[in-house]
Amino acid sequence: MSVTRRQFGPVAASLAAVAAASPAFGQQTSEVVKWRLTSSFPKSLDTLYGASATIARVVGEMTDGKFTLTPFAAGEIVPGLQVLDAVSNGTVECGHTYTGYYIGKNPSFIFDGSVPFGLTPRMHNAWMMFGDGRKLMDEVYDGFNVVALPAGQTGGQMFGWFRKELKTPADFAGLKIRTAGFGGKVFAKLGAVPQQIAGGDIYPAMERGTLDACEWVGPYDDEKLGFNKVAKYYYTPGVMELEAVNQLMIGKAAWASLPPRYQAILKYACDYSMTEMLASYDAKNAVAIARLVAAGTQLSVLPDEVIKALRVALESVLDEEAAQNEQFKKILANWRSFRANQHRWFSIADTRAEFAVYRSDR
Repeated sequence: MSVTRRQFGPVAASLAAVAAASPAFGQQTSEVVKWRLTSSFPKSLDTLYGASATIARVVGEMTDGKFTLTPFAAGEIVPGLQVLDAVSNGTVECGHTYTGYYIGKNPSFIFDGSVPFGLTPRMHNAWMMFGDGRKLMDEVYDGFNVVALPAGQTGGQMFGWFRKELKTPADFAGLKIRTAGFGGKVFAKLGAVPQQIAGGDIYPAMERGTLDACEWVGPYDDEKLGFNKVAKYYYTPGVMELEAVNQLMIGKAAWASLPPRYQAILKYACDYSMTEMLASYDAKNAVAIARLVAAGTQLSVLPDEVIKALRVALESVLDEEAAQNEQFKKILANWRSFRANQHRWFSIADTRAEFAVYRSDR
């Protein structure tokens, strides 16, 4: 999706208002800044990798080309799962990634990624912007010498692709499954053997039989990666990831060096990428799922027994992590309280309304 100057009319007005109230922001700068932006995703995924291109394009257009970010796909500078390290140690100025890849460094990262049985995109935004989410997560990022700006949202995901049907929790025993974030910890509780590998490496592993199952995002990306060619059963509901946020991670020194105007523009570009990515997935997944089913994919529903077992495993994993990590414990307590209120409200409003509409359409 090309972003033009005309689309920034409302934004320009808001920037002008800020400039009037803040002389420092209003000062124009002729400073030329060139950054490298490394991504965790391959170029073949126009949704995920596309966020980097969008951020770079918007920043360039709003600074008349004076602030440029050059995106690099996974593997071009560093492997996809090493973006945090590359930003933290100054190898690159910034990187676009998913925090669930780094729970081995600090499990608290998962709260700004996607927690199983967690929050929807709107709920997560509410926690970050009007709850304590932003403050709590910034404390985590501070420990890694990075500033993080939300920069992409997948929306609700599918549960994943499986070669064999899932009938009971016992079917996870010995199952080799690709997943990321806390999904692996939950599956392991049920006897599965989780593996975290980058998106571009999943299909070959499934084809070779070194994986029995995999999850990535949803129909549009999964079709692009060819998972329907190596697994028949596609499961819903995606209780492991009701949403997934991506971050633009920026080295603290690089961030501090930016003129205030450039900082504000970069924040806006990331906000724009959030809206664009979610809209892109919502539009494309609806069409892709129909193509997949028409081509022979078996759309399957998880048995209630399996969902209950996964939920029990998840809460056990969260409690175990909290017992070992004080920061995780602090965030978990806040997140659980917020989740409870959000789920109650949405069950009264959106969820019931959506079900009523779906039934009336039949």
